[in-house]
Amino acid sequence: MTTKPKLCYFRGRGRMESIRWLLAAAGVEFEEEFIETTEQYEKLQKDGRLLFGQVPMVEIDGMVLTQTRAILSYLAAKYDLYGKDLKETVRINMYADGTLDLMLMTAQAAFKPPEEKEENLTLIVKKAKTRYFPAFEKILNGHGEDFLVGNKFSWADIQLLEAILMVEELDASVLSDFPLLKAFKARISNIPTIKKFLQPGSPRKPPPDSHYVEVVRGILQF
Repeated sequence: MTTKPKLCYFRGRGRMESIRWLLAAAGVEFEEEFIETTEQYEKLQKDGRLLFGQVPMVEIDGMVLTQTRAILSYLAAKYDLYGKDLKETVRINMYADGTLDLMLMTAQAAFKPPEEKEENLTLIVKKAKTRYFPAFEKILNGHGEDFLVGNKFSWADIQLLEAILMVEELDASVLSDFPLLKAFKARISNIPTIKKFLQPGSPRKPPPDSHYVEVVRGILQF
């Protein structure tokens, strides 16, 4: 029997959420261990399980992996979501990095002081509308295909949908000027594994609230 991947992180989105999305999209069931105390986090560090002293951490295929980008790249390659050749892979990396920039801005905004948080969230929506979403609309328009790279479902598609849904939580009308992205969202959301992940009760985590922020601050002591 194959051992399920085990994910170790806080009980929220953060840097682990894209990993959850990728596994779910690949149809892979996984287990989660949530870090809920400083002592638990310090034990992981003392045991040498966190190479650079940071989470997320994923146990898979007999390995203990850290560093979000490395984990995502490995999973994308393992589950055939990384293109057919180096040229497709580099485009997938490029598009995934672009959406990751946008999502990290959103995740980090939750930890800002209230006055800065509102400014940050407004800026995120603005950047999505003026920098990131126009770029992806142009990509889709340029090749006229259903997916971002090679007309095949890939990590880039998964992460773009995740980014779209995150920004829509801030502004529900953010795709109003992007018809191809709107169609892309509907198309990718209806892929069976994605559709399942978007249902209530899935491992998908809610947006960070004040309780989550307080818990993480307490664990990391900052």
